Amino acid sequence: MTAVAAAPRRATHAPAFRLSFAHLLKSEFVKILTLHSTWWSLGVTAALSIGISLLIAAASRDFGGSFPAANVIVSPTQFTMLVAGILGAIVITGEYSTGMIRSTLTAEPRRGAVLLAKAVVVALVMAATTVVIYAVAIAVTAPLLTSGFDWSDPAQSLVPLVLGVVSMAAFTLIGLGFGFLIRSGAGAIAATVGVLFVLPIVFSLFSFGGPSWQWLVDGAKYLPVNAAALLTAPGGDELATGGITLAAWALAPLVLGWVALRARDA
Repeated sequence: MTAVAAAPRRATHAPAFRLSFAHLLKSEFVKILTLHSTWWSLGVTAALSIGISLLIAAASRDFGGSFPAANVIVSPTQFTMLVAGILGAIVITGEYSTGMIRSTLTAEPRRGAVLLAKAVVVALVMAATTVVIYAVAIAVTAPLLTSGFDWSDPAQSLVPLVLGVVSMAAFTLIGLGFGFLIRSGAGAIAATVGVLFVLPIVFSLFSFGGPSWQWLVDGAKYLPVNAAALLTAPGGDELATGGITLAAWALAPLVLGWVALRARDA
C-alpha cells in the first residue's frame, strides 16, 4: 500500500495591518482620558479659572464701567496656562517613563503620525475643557457684573473668548513639544514653566535698565503669554501679531520634538 504524500501547503501571509489615523486618534483619546493626571490637571484648570473669574467679577464694581466683561473670563489664562503646558508635557513624558512609547511606535511606526495625533488630541481636550470652563464662568459671574456681555459686538465678546480657547490649546502644545524634545518629565516641565512664566518676569526686570534696554522690554510682547494677551484683549488691534507669535511658539517645539523623535530610539 503506497502512502500518498500530502501536497505542501503554500504559506500565506496576512497583509500587514496599518493603523489608520482615525484609529490612532481614538487610541490617543483613550490614553489621555484614562490618566488620573489628565483629570487632575483639567480640574485644577477649572477651579483656578472659575475661582479667579469670580474674584475679578466681584472686584470689577470698583474698576468702573469700562472694565470689559470678556476680561473677567479670559484674565485667569495667565495662571491656567501653566497647568495647560504641564499637561501637554506629562502626556508624552509619562509614556517615556513607563516605556509605553515603545508599544505606541510598534503599533504605529510612522512617528510623525504619532506626534500629530497626540497634538490633535491634547489640543482638542484642552479646547473643549476651556469652552466648558468659560460657559460656567460666564454663568456664575453674570450676577456680579455691572455690565454683562454685549453679544452684538463680537470684538468685545465672542472673539476674545474664542481666541482664549485657542491660546489654551497652544499652551498645551508648547508643553507637548518640550515633552517630545526633552523626554524627561522634570526637564519638560521646567522648560515649559521657564518659557511661559519665568521669561516674562526676566524681560520685565529690564524695564529698570533705561532706554538702552528698552528693546528687550519691547521684545517681551513676543513671548507666549503676552502674545495671548494681545489675542484676547477685547477690541484689540494686534491680533495678527499675537496670532503669529503664539502659533510660532506652539509649532517650534513640536517641530524640534518631531526631529528628535525621528532621530533617536524610543
